[in-house]
Amino acid sequence: MDWAKRYYFCGIGGSGMLPLAMLAKGRGHKVSGSDRSFDQGRNPEKFAWLEAQGITLFAQDGSGITSADQIIVVSGAVEGIVPDVAAARTMGCRRITRAELNAAMFNAAKEPIGVAGTSGKSTVTAMAAWILHYAGGAPTVMNGAVMRNFEDEGSIFSGAVVGKARDDDDCHYYVSEVDESDGSIGLYRPYIGVVTNVGLDHKSLPELRHLFYEYLRLSRVCIMNADDPETPMINPDEILGNDVITFGFAEDADLRAADYVAGEHSSRFTLISGIDSFDVTLPMPGRHNVSNALAAVTATRALGISPRIAVAALACFKGIARRHEVVGTANGITVIDDFAHNPDKVAACLSMLTASPGRLLIFFQPHGYGPLNQMGSELAAAFASGMRDGDKLFVCDPVYYGGTVDRSVGSKDFVAKVIANGGYGVYMSERASCGEAIVNEARSGDRILILGARDDSLSDFARDVLAGVAEK
Repeated sequence: MDWAKRYYFCGIGGSGMLPLAMLAKGRGHKVSGSDRSFDQGRNPEKFAWLEAQGITLFAQDGSGITSADQIIVVSGAVEGIVPDVAAARTMGCRRITRAELNAAMFNAAKEPIGVAGTSGKSTVTAMAAWILHYAGGAPTVMNGAVMRNFEDEGSIFSGAVVGKARDDDDCHYYVSEVDESDGSIGLYRPYIGVVTNVGLDHKSLPELRHLFYEYLRLSRVCIMNADDPETPMINPDEILGNDVITFGFAEDADLRAADYVAGEHSSRFTLISGIDSFDVTLPMPGRHNVSNALAAVTATRALGISPRIAVAALACFKGIARRHEVVGTANGITVIDDFAHNPDKVAACLSMLTASPGRLLIFFQPHGYGPLNQMGSELAAAFASGMRDGDKLFVCDPVYYGGTVDRSVGSKDFVAKVIANGGYGVYMSERASCGEAIVNEARSGDRILILGARDDSLSDFARDVLAGVAEK
């Protein structure tokens, strides 16, 4: 294959890098890479799985960079002092970002579907992909989370699906999360552009409004949340020449949900699309997941997929990893693993869980020092307002894998803000200490919630907590 390229992924174990590496390999390119976690012996199962897929891994010391024809792929978090990056610069290798590679494959597709927004991107991406697959569309999918419907022995650590290609570099449907955190959202040219919602996370709201507006301006069909208060701020009326379709619970939404009934592990509602209506049973709890389902149905309807088919697909939707994932129950205590890490996600998660009886013992590992600086006050308020009397929050130090980030504001300061807002919070620097405290505190009827992002080992921690509860 003379057309095949040699890609070297620096940080290949990351949630966004790993599936992209698998897509590149699935397209016939040669893939290798390195990761700081690999060097440090963390998540050995994941790296063993990567090697089993035929991907060569190197220490992140520059030794994997051996030829000028290698293309080094980096994320926004990779700093120039990383030995691989320095070696690639010396060798004269081309350097591209993760987003640039994903956008190139995305934009080459006939009908690319981009899913943007502060919360719900991974779930909507998985739902839309499953609906297309169910309808026979064989989509290519780039997701930052493992999709249970596509999970098999060959994809247990990957959010990637290599769909039906029309030629070596192209495909028909390419469904992808589109990230605004580093501004790379402007690289994408969607046929269908979805915005799930707009809330504080990586950037200020004025910055986010501009980024999402530009993204929608470049989309042929714009799918927008009629319930989100920030949607009018994106000024959809100014997106001239584009189709704008709305979804939500609002009466004026183009595709809406009515008669919502919340269940502990599922949701029921009526989907109204024009003069048609459909009874929907979604095997996921929470009003926010109904909103996610509406976004996916609206996007696929714009591609010609009947809502009737979409509803049938959603009835057997299995969800994605670490999104309200029940790890297990022991001695009447249930452990739940969830990705919630920003104010909107935390608020939605707590709202869903506090609708059912049972005390919450919440563990939270912030996904970085930077996010605590950016949104610590809003995040603390989300925890404090979402917790009921008796619920308890335990917080350890943020994720930190090295680098030059400012670490002057940490979890101790964050917990102080939670308490100042009226919530119950405990700071312990070590995650293991938090786990021991939660296990000792737990009693029958409690639910233990493990929250955080950017750290695959959180799922292992959730299983360890469940084991500790079982041993009591």
